[in-house]
Amino acid sequence: MSNFAIKYRPKSCDDILSQDHLCGKSGVLRAFLKNSYFPNAIFYGKPGCGKTTLARVIADKLGLDFYEFNATSIKIDEVRRVIKNYTNALTKPLIFIDEIHRLSRNQEEVLLPSMESAEIVLIGASTANPYYTLSSAFRSRSHLFELKSIKESDLRDLILKVSKDENINVEKSALEYIVSSSSGDARGALNLLESSFNVNNDVTLDIVKSIRVESLRDGSSQSDTHYNLTSAMIKSIRGSNIDASLYYLARLISGGESAEFIARRLAIVASEDIGNANPNATNLAASVLTIVTKIGYPEARIPLSQLVVYLASSPKSNSSYLAINRALKLIDSGVMLDIPESIKSDTTTYLNPHKFGGYVSQDYLQSNLNIYKSINMGFEKTLDDWINKITNKSKK
Repeated sequence: MSNFAIKYRPKSCDDILSQDHLCGKSGVLRAFLKNSYFPNAIFYGKPGCGKTTLARVIADKLGLDFYEFNATSIKIDEVRRVIKNYTNALTKPLIFIDEIHRLSRNQEEVLLPSMESAEIVLIGASTANPYYTLSSAFRSRSHLFELKSIKESDLRDLILKVSKDENINVEKSALEYIVSSSSGDARGALNLLESSFNVNNDVTLDIVKSIRVESLRDGSSQSDTHYNLTSAMIKSIRGSNIDASLYYLARLISGGESAEFIARRLAIVASEDIGNANPNATNLAASVLTIVTKIGYPEARIPLSQLVVYLASSPKSNSSYLAINRALKLIDSGVMLDIPESIKSDTTTYLNPHKFGGYVSQDYLQSNLNIYKSINMGFEKTLDDWINKITNKSKK
């Protein structure tokens, strides 16, 4: 029996599931293909959402020869030979590179000239966000498109269609388990159906559960769960509840959320919600972001846990966050003050504080603005004491 995932792979844009924003009637990729045009592109999204399939559809629609590589095993000389074979040809190849975020910088640089000169159409696929994993030079020569996880309704329709075509009797509860446990992964759903069918033509819940004991656990890939879990973790940290913070961190990790994404969110929390109440929080967050990028899972869970406990335990202040928002709001509302003459670049009247024991009174703003408001929390108390001593306010 043929492989279901291959046999039922979409052949056109109309067959692509859950990507209406790209392949629907007003989708940008459909418009590209209608005009017999396609740029270098990076498709990113969760496993099984159709990245490779979409690349094959594009090659077929444009009549381009399709060459598939994987960045984990790619030999750049092989790619060079493909490109060389099309020198002065009337057509060009579509080079597809899976796991493209694993390319080295040297490998990226080899591809850049061919991307720049349009000798090839390069499409990369990645489960990681290319905004953070690919070089700026590589990103500037390609467009980035996010593919969504396959919707449960589309997965259900797909399983029903394949079951009918293959004369498989799928118990309703088994169907629902296949759909829910596949977490938006069409390939995973078809593979489970095919394996279950090879146990018995009547696919029951017991059969599918004996093959897939646990779901694929992409629990945070659904947009509502993804944002709700992230929000719950952040709010628990802000509320200094260590257990809740760790629980939601574990949910994100178990759901397949990338360590880099979690670390970036925690870095924002460190600055936005803790700030100068404990400035070391930002330093620790920066260190953890670097660490998890290098080591990955499963070890990345440890520094992430350490950081979450530290952030939840820290005193909280959003004084700096509120201050920059107030400053930007003033500017957006048209408050554009002239710079005092004494601190312009070509001034001769500037008073250097170093020559006056560290502080001297002079105008830095045309008029006073009350932007920063300390809440005197944690290390902010020390900063308040410093600024008061520096400006002699403590003596007044």
